[in-house]
Amino acid sequence: MALLVLGAGLGMRDPWPSDEPRFALVAKQMVESGDWLFPHRGTELYSDKPPMLMWSQATLYTLIGDWRVAFLLPSLLAALGTLACVYDLGRRLWTRRVGLYAAWALLFALHFTFQSKKAQIDPLVVFFITLANYGLLRHLLSGPAWRWWWLGWFAAGLGVITKGVGVIALLMIVPAAVASLLGWPRVKLHIRDWRFWAGPLAFVLAIALWLVPMVVTALGSGSVEYRAYLDDILFRQTAKRYAQSWDHHQPWWYFLGTMPSMWIPAFLAIPWAIPAWRRRLQRRDARYLLPLVWWLLIVLFFSIPNGKRDVYILPALPMFCLALAPLLPGLLRKRAFQWLLGGFVALLAAGLLGIGISMLMGQPGFERKLILDRGIDTAVTSGLGWVAVALGCWAVLTLCVAGVRRFHLAVVATLTMAWVAFGLIGYPLFNDSSSARGLMHQVGERIGADAELGLVAWKEQNLLMADRNAATFGFNRRWDRQLADGVAWQAAQPQRRWLLVQEDALLACVDRTSAELAGVANRRRWWLVRPGDIHGPCVASAEEQARERALHRIDGDE
Repeated sequence: MALLVLGAGLGMRDPWPSDEPRFALVAKQMVESGDWLFPHRGTELYSDKPPMLMWSQATLYTLIGDWRVAFLLPSLLAALGTLACVYDLGRRLWTRRVGLYAAWALLFALHFTFQSKKAQIDPLVVFFITLANYGLLRHLLSGPAWRWWWLGWFAAGLGVITKGVGVIALLMIVPAAVASLLGWPRVKLHIRDWRFWAGPLAFVLAIALWLVPMVVTALGSGSVEYRAYLDDILFRQTAKRYAQSWDHHQPWWYFLGTMPSMWIPAFLAIPWAIPAWRRRLQRRDARYLLPLVWWLLIVLFFSIPNGKRDVYILPALPMFCLALAPLLPGLLRKRAFQWLLGGFVALLAAGLLGIGISMLMGQPGFERKLILDRGIDTAVTSGLGWVAVALGCWAVLTLCVAGVRRFHLAVVATLTMAWVAFGLIGYPLFNDSSSARGLMHQVGERIGADAELGLVAWKEQNLLMADRNAATFGFNRRWDRQLADGVAWQAAQPQRRWLLVQEDALLACVDRTSAELAGVANRRRWWLVRPGDIHGPCVASAEEQARERALHRIDGDE
């Protein structure tokens, strides 16, 4: 079932913004250049994230030779690994039935499923953090188990070189240490054993697999570019970004709204789970203490800085489902809980039917947003309308068939069909506009096979989806400077060189009456510019520079 829900649509789409094209482009350039140690985005070094995901994508492409499969496969494998860890922990700490409930709750939690079907770093870091929790809990609650203890530390280190925050897995030791000091049964740290201290060495070893060769190469080369990459990825993108977050500003209570909205349907059990957890903690059951306190520590950790995103607390979801699983057999026998699950499916059905009917009846709000912002034609919006209506009818049918005492089966059936339809139908319908494949295909046909293409104010999907080796003039550089360099590049061979320019980067030097609108993709309009469309020097005014800075901030929020 997990393979069906998470894998439906694999190989049927290209990378979609905001992050997927970036990582896929970096991985592709790794394969093409052979430089796997210092990732590049176009001609510039990419230092925003450690390279673990890109390594995974590049390795899988080397093995299977298909980017459409390789870019999504790390997320799928990581999600399956996370489910396996949660299931096996539940089985070992309680029973096989509890393990299955934990895995089912995690699989259909909207946040987990949604992220696992995307080619971003988060599914991979969630797997490494969950694997670290698995190893630590095997030792702390069922130990001594030194190999699992070492694996837990090593996996946390791999999480660090995946996204930096992998170290949060080690916070599991905090409630374990407190419980051990208070004499709770089952919890043992074995701190006097020398093998205990081999754990931190395993953590350092995992980080050193990437850090040591990268630092040695950067310092030994004498390259200013490599040294800047080193400083940015080790300092600005880690500790400084946490302490002085510069984007995604949210209030301190942000995650208190994120979890109830994104961790459903599992989070619907909270009103009954909290008193049940309290009773078990009063009985000093450490199997609940460790994952629950760790969950709260993660929420607290990410609530401190101003910058917050919903994916930050995704690593806590597997442990939440693990602590919830022993309660689910009893909760599913409660009529109130079943009615709550039924209400969730009913609301989902009403929403799908309402959206689908509105799209089929041509309500302008839906069509305008899809057509103007996404570049999707009316034939596609009609298809989406029918899909939404079909899913809404399916949800109603599952409620009728399941009955009052088995509404949880309606939840499983409805969400399964929705995710499968999203993969098998939604992927092909949205792909051309969301991935920029359609735009770049049209551009390639318009300029001809022998022409050269330059990109100005480009996004990663433009370079990734281009049908030829496109010239770029920097990525993080100011757009007016990119345009000026692009115009100079074009002037060297004006008969065969074209520029593809984002509309917001078109300065007064570009004559829009003669330039061609290439198309709309990812809520942006793109123009083809020829040498004859340029009149005068391309210099940005103060107002145009301010607008560009504002647009960069919006791109960062995406």
